Amino acid sequence: MPDMSISRRGLMRGGIVVSAAAAGATVIGTTTAALAAAPEPSLHSTAQWGARPPSEPLTTVPNRPSYIVVHHTATSNDVANTQAQAYTLARNVQSWHMSQGWGDSGQQFTISRGGYIMEGRHGSISKLRGGTTFIRGIHAGAPANGESIGIENEGLYTGVQPPGALYDSLLNLCAHLCSQYGIAASKIFGHRDFMATQCPGDKLYAMLPQLRADVAEKLGQQPPPPTWPTVKKGASGERVRSIQYLLRQAGDTTAVDGAFGPGTETDVREFQTAKGLTVDGVVGPQTWARLVVVSKQGASGEAVKAIQRQLNNNHGISTTVDGAFGPGTTTSVRTFQTRRSLVVDGVVGPITWQALVG
Repeated sequence: MPDMSISRRGLMRGGIVVSAAAAGATVIGTTTAALAAAPEPSLHSTAQWGARPPSEPLTTVPNRPSYIVVHHTATSNDVANTQAQAYTLARNVQSWHMSQGWGDSGQQFTISRGGYIMEGRHGSISKLRGGTTFIRGIHAGAPANGESIGIENEGLYTGVQPPGALYDSLLNLCAHLCSQYGIAASKIFGHRDFMATQCPGDKLYAMLPQLRADVAEKLGQQPPPPTWPTVKKGASGERVRSIQYLLRQAGDTTAVDGAFGPGTETDVREFQTAKGLTVDGVVGPQTWARLVVVSKQGASGEAVKAIQRQLNNNHGISTTVDGAFGPGTTTSVRTFQTRRSLVVDGVVGPITWQALVG
């Protein structure tokens, strides 16, 4: 049994040290009030890392941002964890973004693999300290650019998780942003939630529910409840594999390749037709609710494989993927439920499914 005095972040971070979607609009709700204060982490200004002056005037948005958008730089993971490397990264990102005609770095903040947090777009630190306005970015398309703070994270996270130093800095920065601007922890999203992109990588994107929970813990909030994601043609990764396994559990012959292509879309449409659902080929809340199968010790089959792969590949909980829900899988599920502050019963029902794939 885990030591219950350990925070959710402490439990999850152990998995980071050991190991290192879908486009479309996201509905942004209102923020919550009365957040606990989170201290300002160490921030390195544009002057400190030697930024070029912006090539055009930057826009101040005359209100608070409503949410945070997480990115990855899609650059090498084989770099030094030094301040010098962090500053080189910031200069390279700025040069690339200015070459695209963006006037400055597109994102407000950048975090290196060594955990250094740098101001990206000029003026972002001073606006954050004021807590009432922010510098408009160019990082996630309209309308997100004028409503959100963008954070670039150094590295490529399609197949590995970010290092602990980066995650800790991301957590501390998000907590401070939320407390300064009155943003709820549930309003932390990935780039792919707004544009057709793989950013911030399958592994980092899969960690966002944990990030929201860890930020909520720092702010004294209740962890946000798990929700069903919306997945459609063009998406890829472990979430798509789960859909494919569940379609096979329902009797289809869907190929399990992690790519939501025409074949998977056709099988989703056939499943929706059979269940009397809206036939759009998109796996949203109603389709997820009919796809998932309540599973517990003694179960077997394709749905169990989906559970085991999610635990093993997306959540850092070592689990044998054999389609048999035995004592080992039960232990893994209980560990996952403990980390997510769910009912710890070893049964994968709708709430645990939502947390696994959300």
